[in-house]
Amino acid sequence: MVADKRALVTMSGVGVTLPGLPDPVEVLDDISLDVDPGEIVGIAGESGSGKSMTGRALLGLLPDGARVRGSIVVEGTDLTAAPRSAWEQVRGREISMVFQDATAALHPMLTIGSQLTEHMRRHLGLGRRAARDRAVELLDQVRIPDPARALRSYPHQFSGGMRQRIAIAIALAAEPKLLIADEPTTALDVTVQAGILQLFDRLVREMDLSILFITHDLGVLAALADRTYIFYAGRVLETGPTQDLLRDARHPYTRALLRARPEPVEGSDEPPVLQPIPGQPVTASTAPPGCPFEPRCPDRDGDCSVQRPQLVPVPPRGDRETAAGHTAACLVHAPARPRAVESAR
Repeated sequence: MVADKRALVTMSGVGVTLPGLPDPVEVLDDISLDVDPGEIVGIAGESGSGKSMTGRALLGLLPDGARVRGSIVVEGTDLTAAPRSAWEQVRGREISMVFQDATAALHPMLTIGSQLTEHMRRHLGLGRRAARDRAVELLDQVRIPDPARALRSYPHQFSGGMRQRIAIAIALAAEPKLLIADEPTTALDVTVQAGILQLFDRLVREMDLSILFITHDLGVLAALADRTYIFYAGRVLETGPTQDLLRDARHPYTRALLRARPEPVEGSDEPPVLQPIPGQPVTASTAPPGCPFEPRCPDRDGDCSVQRPQLVPVPPRGDRETAAGHTAACLVHAPARPRAVESAR
């Protein structure tokens, strides 16, 4: 896969294997995705599907001994072929990350000012006074009341929602071009969650920021993401413009995720009846040789257990046109030509 010249970040055929006993453990298997400037891209899937590991791979934050195949290109530079120092220049400066638990991400013994100005002084070369002034601006930008006073405060003095906003400000301190948001609203109540989502939307418009938003909640992506990737067992099973994907989901796993929500997803054709997904999720290392969802799929046929489906454009259905970029890896609902389906490895 050749990197899109417009793309800010392109992952092509990325696989990640972690050291383990008795054998290494595969956690990502042939992941390809891209994020364009000023775009919000979503990744959704169950726990263990490889969502967070993809974000960590983009930042080069993998455990010692991890093996990476494929390419990760950031603004034209393939970091998988670059020295470790290249990752250090990208991390925080070009790409930053907001984690799910802001309490764990913030140091309890350091003031907010210390944690916020450190990145600016290191990556932007700002002096102490200039970094402090910029920190006040950032806290104001993420709607922290009395930002000058907040700089002298400690994380425990803020609510969960305020701590998450502070974590976002820290991630933005060095003016990155891509922000990876790893389930940043999961531990927050609905009202606070809505405020954080509105903040992300505003930051994209005001700062020309790109966001890779990782979540298990398709309802969140329906309100936020331009495009969405559906992950399962370390693979991409379906991708496309978010509204088209939710309105006309083709992969049985995507449809199962939509039906498993306690509330219907706006724009989805799936019935508003809570239906849990049967069976247990698998990982990239325990997936069957064919389609990884085959053991749990109600639409499987004989080929699904032995042939590995590739992402191909979904065919039109009835009088509904297919959106550009809507692809699925399914032998039943998005059948490919023989050469687009490879035998199981």
